[in-house]
Amino acid sequence: MSVKRITIFIVTLLLFVITAGYAQNINTQDLSSINVDELSDSQIMGFLQQAESSGLSESQLMQMAKARGMSTEQLEKLQDRISKLEAKNGTSNATEMGLQNRKSVRKINGDTDSLADPLKKIDTLPKQDSLRSRIYGADLFFNAHPVFEPNLTIATPLDYIIGAGDEINIDIYGQSEASYSLQVSPDGNINIPYAGVVNVGGASIQQATKRIKEKLTVVYKALATGGTKVAITLGNIRSIKVVLTGEVVQPGTYTLPSVASVFNALYSAGGPTSTGSLRNITVVRGGEVIAHLDLYDFLQTGSMKANINLRDQDVIQVSPYLSRVELIGAVKRPMLFEIKPGETFDDLLRYAGGFTEDAYTDRISVVRKTGKEYQLEDLLKSQFAQFEPHAGDQFTIEKILDRFTNRITLRGAVFRPGNYELSPGLTLSMLIKKADGLKEDAFVKRAYLIRLKDDFQREQLSFSPAEILAGTQADITLKREDVVVIPSLFDLREEYTVTLNGEVRHPGQYPFSEGMTLQSLILEAGGFTEGASVQRVEVARRVHNTEEDLTNTSAHTADIFNISVNRNLTLSDTTFELQPFDLVNVRPSAGYEYQRTVRIEGEVRYPGDYTLVRKDERVSDLIERAGGFTPYAYVAGASLKRRTVPLPLYDRTSNNLRQEQATKAALEQERIGRLQSLQSATNNPAGSHLEQNMQNNYVGINLEQIIANPGRDNDLLLEGGDVLRVPKQLQTVKVSGEVLSPVTSLYADNKSFKAYISEAGGFSQQALRKRSFVVYANGSARSTKKILFFNNYPKIKPGSEIFVPQRLPRERLNATQILGLGTGLASLAAIVVSLLK
Repeated sequence: MSVKRITIFIVTLLLFVITAGYAQNINTQDLSSINVDELSDSQIMGFLQQAESSGLSESQLMQMAKARGMSTEQLEKLQDRISKLEAKNGTSNATEMGLQNRKSVRKINGDTDSLADPLKKIDTLPKQDSLRSRIYGADLFFNAHPVFEPNLTIATPLDYIIGAGDEINIDIYGQSEASYSLQVSPDGNINIPYAGVVNVGGASIQQATKRIKEKLTVVYKALATGGTKVAITLGNIRSIKVVLTGEVVQPGTYTLPSVASVFNALYSAGGPTSTGSLRNITVVRGGEVIAHLDLYDFLQTGSMKANINLRDQDVIQVSPYLSRVELIGAVKRPMLFEIKPGETFDDLLRYAGGFTEDAYTDRISVVRKTGKEYQLEDLLKSQFAQFEPHAGDQFTIEKILDRFTNRITLRGAVFRPGNYELSPGLTLSMLIKKADGLKEDAFVKRAYLIRLKDDFQREQLSFSPAEILAGTQADITLKREDVVVIPSLFDLREEYTVTLNGEVRHPGQYPFSEGMTLQSLILEAGGFTEGASVQRVEVARRVHNTEEDLTNTSAHTADIFNISVNRNLTLSDTTFELQPFDLVNVRPSAGYEYQRTVRIEGEVRYPGDYTLVRKDERVSDLIERAGGFTPYAYVAGASLKRRTVPLPLYDRTSNNLRQEQATKAALEQERIGRLQSLQSATNNPAGSHLEQNMQNNYVGINLEQIIANPGRDNDLLLEGGDVLRVPKQLQTVKVSGEVLSPVTSLYADNKSFKAYISEAGGFSQQALRKRSFVVYANGSARSTKKILFFNNYPKIKPGSEIFVPQRLPRERLNATQILGLGTGLASLAAIVVSLLK
């Protein structure tokens, strides 16, 4: 049994402590004194059976239990007792009997699951279809939970009819005090201590209160004088069964609290279906119709007058809808609506919430089904109150036109551009005055007006704003949707800028201003940098209106000015004034150099960063400054990395090979990754992995020869950013690519290229042997050479990697190609034979 059901059983126990012999000693309104250890197994099994037929939800039961003082400790004890009983006996006989009884009721009467099993009932509810979502009022039941949860804290309804199983609370206060919680017996009686039996079955709360007071007056005399008073309220309520039939989502028999109304029952059953009526719901009691429910009354006004309380065995009948119409377009609720005979379009419009603000209401298009074909009708505004919709009518409410009846648009260099009202006789000069006049940058010599002709073609009228305002040009009378454009001076010319490059803090392009000087531009750019040369600041100026022959190769294209500027940018008489589009260059000072650093890593005595002190500093000088090599240095494997050199030989070889073979890029990436991992494993310290991920711009150097003959051509001049690596003694050779088993082998002087290939299992069938190459530890590479019919493989050194590329797959000939080739050879043979003859 699930924990949730056990919880329901526990709380139900607290609310139904009424079994023989126990209810007399326990106050059901105060459960703080319950001791689970005193309950017998038969009592607990009886509580389980009562829980199965409970008409209250779990949340309500928990709320009532806490309110009546049940402790958490006793709840846990009871849960433990139930678990032990189920483990000992399996499912209890009482519970099995309760379940069998419920199944029998569902089988005979079509009963839906009672409130004790709500989750299963939710799963059986059908999905809402698209039609139902379009029906007005149907969304009231879309989120319907099929468990009715009454509010037990509400005041007792005076018209509530008391029945067997209800609990009556009697509170006597004043000169005498007493409280009783009495359950109505099956014959409708309650037994008041010291007062006797009172029949309340079938009576309302108001009638029962009168009978109880009359009975208590015999015992409490002060009731007659007002010294003692009595309050009669409803405690626990009974459950009733009602039947929902017809066009409901879940028809069947429902177990509900006795205070449930018609709305509650419909809500429990999921509401009417897509074919069910929302306006013709009847309640049948004892074979007679006692109420008609129209949900539109509730949806429109909130009226609950027909929402009567139900009684046991009431039948709620939902009929199919009689007539339904649809409203489309500019209404607040564009949906399907159910109409009754005699209702007009005004009623329908009220159900739809009225028109939206942009609705066209003078004429509505109506599509009507005649039984044979469709018929189109026009519904005029004057006919709304008389027009009666028919079943299947479709009303389309259009929107108003997206245009203005009196709009004029003014754009450009006026103080208040925008849309203006076209008043009668409005002219162009009047419009400019409405916009507070022309701005100072307005181009007053010429403007234009765009107008739509009667056939909606555009025409353009030109005018002079200055002459229009002065009255020297005939004013223009404006028309609807005219667009007046008065350009600005800045709209008619290129944006003026100046450009500053070179040794300033913020080089770039700056807006030009009248009176801008060279000093003010440099000041705007943040001033000079430390290495700027202020003696020869160059200004290049555009040449205008040149009369030189532009076909001359030495034609003058720019004016150059070399200006000497005070580094402090002080005001002086020699201020140079700039013009639009000037290009200013501030060069670095002669002899000014930024520090350049190189790095040496690996097996040297003092590895690290070194600053170049001379422009002619070489690799041998860097080795000397680093203190020379350590005893473990492998000088032959030293490499120099430079970012500005072309790709190394093995990369260029691979690119040429890829062009020749049209091989996939993935193979090349795999090879480069292996080379990087090899470099990282052999000659890279831990701090240089980030640099390894960049392009491998290695310069193949021979450090042994450099050290033996310093200053020669192979002793390279160093540049900023160079990285010299001297690895440890390498003892391995890696074989990768198209071999059967890529492997890393120990280096030996007597091993050849083929010996290492043999240790890797030999070439694969896809191997391109003649393109095999070796990458050495210093970054240089050597490829295989062809001598006659033999491959001359490169020499292997420690730390090398042998790479065997893949052969380009050959395309096999299909049947058509083979036939064509055979035909060609046969023709060629025939020609040869003919020639021989």
